[in-house]
Amino acid sequence: MITKNLEIDETFLAGKLLRDGKLVAFPTETVYGLGARADSDNSIKRIFDVKGRPSFNPLIVHVASIRMAKDIAIFDKQTLKLINKLWPGPITFVVPLKNDHNISKFVTAGLDSVAIRFPKSTIAQQILLSAGVPIAAPSANLSGRISPTSASEVFEDLGGKINAILDGGPCEVGVESTIIKTDPITLLRPGVISPEDIRHITGTEVFLSHEDASITAPGQLKSHYAPKAPVRLNVHNPEPNEVLLGFGDVGNATLNLSPSANLSEAAKNLFYMLRKLDQALSKDDFKVIAVSPIPKIGIGLAINDRLKRASAPRY
Repeated sequence: MITKNLEIDETFLAGKLLRDGKLVAFPTETVYGLGARADSDNSIKRIFDVKGRPSFNPLIVHVASIRMAKDIAIFDKQTLKLINKLWPGPITFVVPLKNDHNISKFVTAGLDSVAIRFPKSTIAQQILLSAGVPIAAPSANLSGRISPTSASEVFEDLGGKINAILDGGPCEVGVESTIIKTDPITLLRPGVISPEDIRHITGTEVFLSHEDASITAPGQLKSHYAPKAPVRLNVHNPEPNEVLLGFGDVGNATLNLSPSANLSEAAKNLFYMLRKLDQALSKDDFKVIAVSPIPKIGIGLAINDRLKRASAPRY
């Protein structure tokens, strides 16, 4: 089912479904997530089965409070300083699990750390409070494909495969959360909260994760966020068989992420427009989605990260 025009009773029902071990897709401020209770092996296995997600790719645990997070994981002083400034919000921390945690080993891909987030979205918070347990929630799409920023996009991939989809309208941010680990602070996945934001709070350097580093958090697969059509980046003049996803003052774009070159607007439109172009292209013609250059500053780092993975060789 899809529920629309959300009120307290819908979020309460979604929380109950999650508490009962069901799969529910719901909006966050970043993208739509596919939720299941994080302490249930059976529920988490269903997420991997429904998405076709590889078992070595860990999930993010979503919590309803900082207190709930502290029941699961260990937070050092530097991480606590960051969460006190940035939670609730679109940032995920990879932190050590407590010895007495009850998180499924399938959530963490067998690691002794967990990726954990307290979302800002009011709808997500209401659902998590209703569930009363930590909820693992990757993006609500088929694994490796374009993340959904609306309920209709969730339905395109997962309709009929899960128990409920809550329609909370389009997501505010449009790309997944920033992911970091501390000691030292390392950016594992860029998002709307930038390295500059983190550096401003901590006064310390933010390192970038090496491309060949082992997978310790979601979003690190080389091919990810991908449409069915091939993607070519940093294009000024598209070829005859290409459609152009523009940015800024581009006259020949089929769609434009932000005619005014606003990076926040571009991030919000990114996945939606990639889906639209992908749907418009004929599979038989092998057409290509070409993308204009986008500055690698602020949330532009996240946009370029998603586009790089969308354009990577498919396996």
